[in-house]
Amino acid sequence: MGSTSDLPVMEKACRQLDELQVPFEVNALSAHRTPEAVEQFASQAEGRGIRVIIAAAGMAAALPGVIAAQTTLPVIGVPIKGMLDGLDALLSIVQMPPGIPVATVGVNGAQNAAILAAEMLALSDPALAQRMKTYKEGLKKKIEKANAELAEVKFEYKVG
Repeated sequence: MGSTSDLPVMEKACRQLDELQVPFEVNALSAHRTPEAVEQFASQAEGRGIRVIIAAAGMAAALPGVIAAQTTLPVIGVPIKGMLDGLDALLSIVQMPPGIPVATVGVNGAQNAAILAAEMLALSDPALAQRMKTYKEGLKKKIEKANAELAEVKFEYKVG
């Protein structure tokens, strides 16, 4: 993430990866304030066993693109809500030049970034693929339960 001020959003990704039993690391690296550290991280990530990078940033949101420019690993950008409700960050991340793609989730969409990263990793990890299927089934059951509970709510003019 660009700074520790992004941690409240990125904790959702950490919790999701933990739940899915996916090892991860967390770093605060700024494309503007610590460019050398970003370059070192990006260029050495694959050699350290990293297979997908989730990069979060707000405002100018250069971090995901800078990382993507220095690695062939997939990079998922998380725009962080800031000055323009996150629109500035979203546009900065999604508008990458040809050859430097960054997959982008919604503003503050850290949990979805973690799920997308896990889905990528699950392509070559059958145990993780099974955990993802179980997770998705849990989402379905949660909605079915909520809908059953809604059916029991009574109002005078409610039909059905």
